[in-house]
Amino acid sequence: MKKLFRAQKMRTTIISYVFMAPALIILGIFVFYPIVFSIPLAFTDYSAVGGTTNFIGFENFKRLAGDPDFWLSLKNSCLFVIVVPILQILAILLALLMNNKFRGNSAFRVLIYMPVVTSMVAVSIIWKFIFDPDGIINALLMKWDVISKPILFLSDSKIALIVLMAVTIWQGIGYYMMMYLSALQSFPEEIIDATKIDGANAWQTFWKVRLPLLKNQIGFCSMISIIAAVGVFDVVFTMTNGGPNKATYVINYYSYKMAFNSYDFGYSAAIGLVSAVMICVFTCMQFALSKRGEKEA
Repeated sequence: MKKLFRAQKMRTTIISYVFMAPALIILGIFVFYPIVFSIPLAFTDYSAVGGTTNFIGFENFKRLAGDPDFWLSLKNSCLFVIVVPILQILAILLALLMNNKFRGNSAFRVLIYMPVVTSMVAVSIIWKFIFDPDGIINALLMKWDVISKPILFLSDSKIALIVLMAVTIWQGIGYYMMMYLSALQSFPEEIIDATKIDGANAWQTFWKVRLPLLKNQIGFCSMISIIAAVGVFDVVFTMTNGGPNKATYVINYYSYKMAFNSYDFGYSAAIGLVSAVMICVFTCMQFALSKRGEKEA
């Protein structure tokens, strides 16, 4: 009997790995191998047009210390993390709204979630047209006499980064809303009913019952959102290409620029390694804050 059970378990395990094999092979070739290979690359002067490759130790990192464009990219990537709490608060509020039954609820969920499954490059191109000086936003604002001349949303260094942040919030809010909504719908209704019987109003029910029950989802969603914020690239590349005057440089875009515009792959790998360290630092901070919240609770 034990041999039969082991044989069935082994057969199930083999079948599982067979089904996972295509995805694992693709991840291994296009994700894990480049990540592993980029670490030693960061300590070389490898260039696609520079001839031989030599080990140069920490020279690339010393170069980073005196590179103003790198520090600007680093600052903007850190600023993008501001998106995280805004995005999570809006997603929770939308999830609470969607948790109620009203006419058109399903259609509204689809509309909110649609940007998540749409190519960010495609929607960025659309948003670029919308924010154009001759785009619909400026046209409406001028028609309503709110402004006298077009706002240069993507050409003004003071607001271009804010516009990109707004687009990333719009694109990601549906994903996090669905995460929180699934958690809300899994709550025992008896708990919510008990708070109402005890005389708690809607705000007290949310603050004292629903929010604490969402803490695991908030921690997970915040971590994923931080990784996405630090690793933002496609919206920057498509809408502003780092401009105006480098105002929207972020660390992933700068790494790309060094690799495929300057062909300095060693330096690009060093920038990418710093980006990975940033993500680890922000993630550890988020975990620490979550642990602290659990202890205080």
